[in-house]
Amino acid sequence: MYLLDTNALSELVKKRPHPGFIQRLRRHPADAFFTSCICVMELRQGASGRVDTESFWGRIVRDVVTRFSILGFGTKEAIVAGDLLAHLAKRGEVIGLEDVLIGSTALVRDFTVVTANVRHFQRIPDLRVENWIPSRT
Repeated sequence: MYLLDTNALSELVKKRPHPGFIQRLRRHPADAFFTSCICVMELRQGASGRVDTESFWGRIVRDVVTRFSILGFGTKEAIVAGDLLAHLAKRGEVIGLEDVLIGSTALVRDFTVVTANVRHFQRIPDLRVENWIPSRT
């Protein structure tokens, strides 16, 4: 099972999504993909910063949010996130709070995170991370 990070979801609203990313999505059944309510928050934040907020948000809802099961953030995820934050702080490897929340959601469910932000997510012990969005050159 896969948890799509915000940048993976964002790829789906681009005019020209990376073809390799789309191919990877098509290799799996639709019910293998999930996202986090934290990613929905990040998408909304991005849309809210645009002049065309409501029309762009409408595209995100239609093309992204309604296509994947959205995982909530509860007590189990909060406990794992608290432990991760402490662990990363001790090692001097602090990453964004949102990434910790998304990572803890994937850990609790034993999912693989699909992201282009491998550098941050790889700091989370035992988290499986894959980048399906290679750099465009």
